[in-house]
Amino acid sequence: MKTVLDIGNCDADHGFIKGMLESNFQAQLIRAHRLEDTMKSLEDNEVDLIMINRLLDADGSEGMEVFRKLKASDYASVPAMLITNFKEHQEAATAEGAVPGFGKSSLYSPETIETVGNALGIST
Repeated sequence: MKTVLDIGNCDADHGFIKGMLESNFQAQLIRAHRLEDTMKSLEDNEVDLIMINRLLDADGSEGMEVFRKLKASDYASVPAMLITNFKEHQEAATAEGAVPGFGKSSLYSPETIETVGNALGIST
């Protein structure tokens, strides 16, 4: 079973993402809100994919700052994606080494399912 770490999403969005992952990939979703609990989650779990909200729900900070710190850590090899509806933020994230992400407005679209499947190494 694949494990995905969801960082910085509110309860509702976390629930929607969990439903998408469980129904399409039988993947387990764990959750973090800030860098500190992100690092603890990565220490305690083998994670296959990291999903980072563009703005963290806990404090409104930029998700890309978490991404940059992860890429400079022991977890740099774990694929990470940005969750945002804004194309320019997606492009900036991939330019810094993120795998392609998706926007919440297209959570259940075939393109999003394919994008997440590719990131997990699962053919859809």
